[in-house]
Amino acid sequence: MNIIAALKQGNLLVFNEVYHSCHKRIYYFILRKTKSSFLAEEVTQLTFIKCWNYRESLADDLDITIQLFRIARTTLIDQLRKDTVYREKVIHVIDKYTLPADGVWDRLGEKELRHKLAHALEEMPPMRRKVFEMSRFKGMTYQQIASELSLSSRTVEAHIFQAIKQIRHYLGVILLLTGWLLTVENIF
Repeated sequence: MNIIAALKQGNLLVFNEVYHSCHKRIYYFILRKTKSSFLAEEVTQLTFIKCWNYRESLADDLDITIQLFRIARTTLIDQLRKDTVYREKVIHVIDKYTLPADGVWDRLGEKELRHKLAHALEEMPPMRRKVFEMSRFKGMTYQQIASELSLSSRTVEAHIFQAIKQIRHYLGVILLLTGWLLTVENIF
């Protein structure tokens, strides 16, 4: 039976075969383009979700692999556009609500930010905090951290991602009020 025809009929066994035969190739294709394992995994998963959800519109005359790579490429472009739009919105909010940057506000904001950052780090699970501190304060690479803590690089990247997310959530209001968001973005 034709793979495309089987997919259009909703054959999950064929879809699983396609998934297992193409997943790694698509993942590494995206990883080469982005240098981010997190983004590569996200785009790869979205690619297969889109393939399944829109299986009726697959072209009968094109190999499924070619169609999956096209879906992956457009999904990556969409994801990068969303990230760009998000960053532009954040910059707009900062410009709109940032207080004047005179010396008093800078010193108060910096002191409050350091206090809140220390508290945010205390709230983290021990392993997440350790990985984050090794990366950001000791300047270690993900590979070095993974080797020292006997973790995979993906686990290290996941810890860093969750730590940054937790810090941004915890410090959100302070960052907006003091105008430190761009500085913190550059640090993390």
